[in-house]
Amino acid sequence: MFFSILLLAHFQAAIIPILLGIRSINNFKHIHKNELIPFGFIFLGLASISEMIDHTQTSWIYVDHSSLFNWLFYSFLSLGLTFLSISVLKNRIIQKTNFCISLCSIISYFLFDKTIALLFQVIISILLIINWQRVFKDWLFILYPIFGIIFTTFFGTRLSISGDQFWHILIGPSGTISVLTFYLVLKRSDKKFT
Repeated sequence: MFFSILLLAHFQAAIIPILLGIRSINNFKHIHKNELIPFGFIFLGLASISEMIDHTQTSWIYVDHSSLFNWLFYSFLSLGLTFLSISVLKNRIIQKTNFCISLCSIISYFLFDKTIALLFQVIISILLIINWQRVFKDWLFILYPIFGIIFTTFFGTRLSISGDQFWHILIGPSGTISVLTFYLVLKRSDKKFT
């Protein structure tokens, strides 16, 4: 029973972003680089798929380790957040800077350590929050840092410290709420801009 719930928690974290990405194709024309939005969502879904594949190597028990699929998880997560972030930017220098930070996260995972990659992930999230809040000014966006950063970090920390896999079940749905927040903010902005 527990394994089924754990599998479902991961499966929905992969499928929902991919479906939102497909649904975003040729939408949100009021966003400067709207063609990047579907890629942002799909990369987030691919991050979850990579994590699921990584879990098959650890019998679905969370293990804090470095591996190819763990690197893919962080890489797709970095790309997804970056594509969503730069989709709203008009300044090409800031777009390129955001993308370079994402590449630094991806490369640093293997060159240095996963911890360094996580520091770049924090910068990516901060830039995303700044960029989206500046453009959309939507109170609903507060759900992203609450669920996508605070809760997932809390649940992940509890999981690492205790080893209790119950916390593992909560991470995927919490991340999905943050992904849904992106989509809802985009939908609400469509009405504001038209």
